[in-house]
Amino acid sequence: QVQLVESGGGSVQAGGSLKLSCVASTFVRTTTYCMGWYRQAPGQEREGVATIDFADATTYADSVKGRFTISQDNAKSTAYLQINDLRPDGTAMYYCASTGLTCSPAYLRRPATFGFWGRGTQVTVS
Repeated sequence: QVQLVESGGGSVQAGGSLKLSCVASTFVRTTTYCMGWYRQAPGQEREGVATIDFADATTYADSVKGRFTISQDNAKSTAYLQINDLRPDGTAMYYCASTGLTCSPAYLRRPATFGFWGRGTQVTVS
């Protein structure tokens, strides 16, 4: 019943910035949830980037701390990922995901926790 649509990807030079958006829709909305951003480069495993829950608690992968910021606008049912100082290893398909559980740092390493996924938005660092 939850549908996610990402946008905001594109091509940017190293050191540049992008802001990704994830719009969520559902027929049944609970007060408990966790939204996550994952990314996957060609030939690589899917990697957790950041999570945010209904209480605005956030978690970041060590590789993006200080450069990426996850946020949300509950009125718009939208999660965001502000990406600054992009590096070549930032080139990947970025996916938005959702679960009805409260966020845990472990979820960055367990994509199977998320039952709902968007189709992704491509970020390319050139």
